[in-house]
Amino acid sequence: MSSTISRKREGFDSETRLSWVLAALAGLIGAVAFTHSAGYFVTFMTGNTERAALAYFRDQPWLAITAVLLLTAFVGGVVVASLCRRHLWVAHPHGPTVLTTLSLAAATTDCIATHGWSATGDLSFEPIPFVAFGIGALNTSFVKDGEVSTPLSYVTGTLVKMGQGIERHISGGSATAWLGYVLLYVSFIIGATIGGSISLVANGSQMLAIATIVCTLTAGYTYFHADHRVLLNGSDRGRRSRLSLQRMVRKKSS
Repeated sequence: MSSTISRKREGFDSETRLSWVLAALAGLIGAVAFTHSAGYFVTFMTGNTERAALAYFRDQPWLAITAVLLLTAFVGGVVVASLCRRHLWVAHPHGPTVLTTLSLAAATTDCIATHGWSATGDLSFEPIPFVAFGIGALNTSFVKDGEVSTPLSYVTGTLVKMGQGIERHISGGSATAWLGYVLLYVSFIIGATIGGSISLVANGSQMLAIATIVCTLTAGYTYFHADHRVLLNGSDRGRRSRLSLQRMVRKKSS
């Protein structure tokens, strides 16, 4: 019984729960960009890749160009956030949420300057690459051994891992092997649903502003609260290691 409880605690630690929050944020941001634009994907890079490859066959060169630009912006967000993690916020593992907030703020500013605050209809393409950049940065929030451990908007990968976890559970493993991925997937759906619901009562500029506010609050939580706990846990482990080393030295000297 105690081993089951320990496995559950290990599977649903604070970082796992935080991943559900950030997955919901990714879903909300994706809904903002999709519902108030000409159907641009900022979370679905597989779709953008297929659009880039197939749009010319449908005599839609602009669709192919925008897909390539969104892919470039997304990868750029990953690269910049990874560089910042390595050189700027080494001690803050969830700092990419700050970059996502700044990207959404830039998209909102561009949208208001172009369309105004109360304009109706679809957004133009100009603000969308900022959003794709932010989603790329957000996906680097969880890194282990230099690689992304929890992709937040990569739903295909989440479903694959969920399926593998179900197989492990069937073969005698723990339910946490797949339940965590189910909750990650459901979190993304909840975020997208919330974003879609808000889109019914707000236009594009207002939706981007709402997403920016939500992302700001999330970034504040991850940057000052969740990261602080990670640092405290790391310092506690370091202190225990030092105390253990000091005891060993005393034993040897005595």
